Amino acid sequence: MDKNLFDYFSEIDDPRIDRTKDHLLEDIITIAVLAVLCGAETWNEIAAFGNAKHSWLQTFLQLPNGIPSHDTFNRVFSLLDPKQFGDCFIQWTRSIAVMSNNEIVSIDGKTICGSRSNDKKTVIHMVSAWASVNKVVLGQLKVDDKSNEITAIPALLNLLTLKGCIVTIDAMGCQKNIAAVIIEQEADYVFSLKGNQGNLLEQTEDSFRFLKVEDVDEDVDADHGRVETRTCSVISDLSMIEHAKDWKGLKTIVRIDAERYFKSTGKIERETRYYISSLLANAQLLNKSIRSHWGVENQLHWSLDVSFNEDNSRKRVGYAAQNFSVLCRITLNLLRKETSTKCGIKTKRLKAGWDNEYLLKILKI
Repeated sequence: MDKNLFDYFSEIDDPRIDRTKDHLLEDIITIAVLAVLCGAETWNEIAAFGNAKHSWLQTFLQLPNGIPSHDTFNRVFSLLDPKQFGDCFIQWTRSIAVMSNNEIVSIDGKTICGSRSNDKKTVIHMVSAWASVNKVVLGQLKVDDKSNEITAIPALLNLLTLKGCIVTIDAMGCQKNIAAVIIEQEADYVFSLKGNQGNLLEQTEDSFRFLKVEDVDEDVDADHGRVETRTCSVISDLSMIEHAKDWKGLKTIVRIDAERYFKSTGKIERETRYYISSLLANAQLLNKSIRSHWGVENQLHWSLDVSFNEDNSRKRVGYAAQNFSVLCRITLNLLRKETSTKCGIKTKRLKAGWDNEYLLKILKI
């Protein structure tokens, strides 16, 4: 029999001592997921959801001592091992994401601004992997307080199954060791270039001045009152790139010339960006891959801030912020995969709160 969402979280270690276990851990996690799916943003709201749905929840949960209090939800998720919780999340996403060849996986970081306490300099920063075709979060990892995305990205990549995928990362993740991890996973990469890699950007710019462009693709997009034209040019001659062999799998350098025309003002903006890639000189595929990278901003981070109000979350005790971010990504994945209702994320959450049958449909239980 196929496993449902909650089966993947049934093996998590309970962080509480036995005498404080008035409620089952699986009940606490299930109620929290259901409540967040239906619009809850705080522990108080999760507990209120549980009390409002008590009779219905009793039809499939044990609830030996009723609905947990908001303090119980807060305490459990503050103590719950975030690595275990995150690993279970990744195992579940593998079951719902059918990864096709050339699936574009975008890696990007997001700061949970509200997690900063008044007396602390640190703030929770998460690195996520977003699958553009599946439109789901494949996994996420917290950046250690004394580290940065450069160390978190390879750790996250090693948790994922990426064979046949194209991994896109911004300039922060343009690192030789990250390229090696991706190639070892039998995937490809497209890295944005800035001035953080010595003379690599300058050498790439010079290559486009003096070497022959092998393939060109133009993509035109008209939306939101503007027309954007992206021209992708590709070179596989790496003769002007010093230490090119140090970049495992490197095959091409890429230039994107973007022009935006704003209909209301007639204003034109132009921008040129450069990339390195392990892909062959296929300008159409590279143009698509680079454009798709912004899905992690537009479809993941934007949804988390607008629909889930994540940036304003004030959960600061223990692992609460980190674990609640997983709850948000679980529910976002569930809502993205439910396609029978043609409406936005916010409306789906409202409908789930109103209609128990629709809620079960989203959960597939």
